[in-house]
Amino acid sequence: MKFSYEVFPARTAKGHKSLEQSMHRLKAINPTLISVTYGAGGGERERSFASVELANNHAGCPVAAHLTCVGMSAEEVHAVIDHYLDLGISHIVALRGDPPEGIDAPYHPHPHGFQRTEDLVAAIIARANLRGQPITVSVSAYPEKHPQSPTTSHDIDVLAAKVEAGATRAMTQMFFDNSTFLALRDRITSRQIPVPLIPGIMPIHSFERTLSFAQRCGASVPKALIEHFAGTQGDPAAEREQAISWTQQQINDLHAKGVEEFHLYSLNTSQLLCDLIAVIRGEQHV
Repeated sequence: MKFSYEVFPARTAKGHKSLEQSMHRLKAINPTLISVTYGAGGGERERSFASVELANNHAGCPVAAHLTCVGMSAEEVHAVIDHYLDLGISHIVALRGDPPEGIDAPYHPHPHGFQRTEDLVAAIIARANLRGQPITVSVSAYPEKHPQSPTTSHDIDVLAAKVEAGATRAMTQMFFDNSTFLALRDRITSRQIPVPLIPGIMPIHSFERTLSFAQRCGASVPKALIEHFAGTQGDPAAEREQAISWTQQQINDLHAKGVEEFHLYSLNTSQLLCDLIAVIRGEQHV
């Protein structure tokens, strides 16, 4: 099994230092990749750049920089692409991005920006080719329909368009019901979309916060997950033990069904991920 992980930009000097320490600790899992999310807007953008540079210097693995097109003109997007290429980044995760009002708000493209994610994918590749630099572009996929998509079939149409534009990897939103991922994989295979599908796995750092986040992004919560955490409220040690055992089971089940690579949402912390991977690899017990 191969593991990669995601971090988000640090907002403070203290957070920046903590993120650096987490990156050093996470070298223990031998990650194949670290991805750094992107914040639109001036201050958020600069924090994204700083965290990408931090990952470049301290993660000890290839870096994938996220890029969204929400709220930016094509000229601004080109400038961000150029900045990442200047840093030596050779992997970008191309995303439409959520409206500032939230994931449920209608999406309105910038009047001088990109209308669709596939346009962003094409722009990234064109920009890299213009400079003679290699580039890999990953995109998102949704085991459970995108909140603004009319159907799962439409989701597949969107993914196909992104791959047609040049994307070569797809990473999923988080999910807790493996059957939704496997059904998505079947739909991709049926449509003959030539792209590997990497599951996005959310280790449960806090059960209550995870439930809230799942509700916001449209990820279903199986009854089995709720039962798994029954009786752990107010007991951090028990909750952590159940978190590791649940995610271990989820990953092992997917691995048994042919999945070899997993992308973990770290939430900028390291201990839970390090312990989880050690358990999966048989290096320690829960």
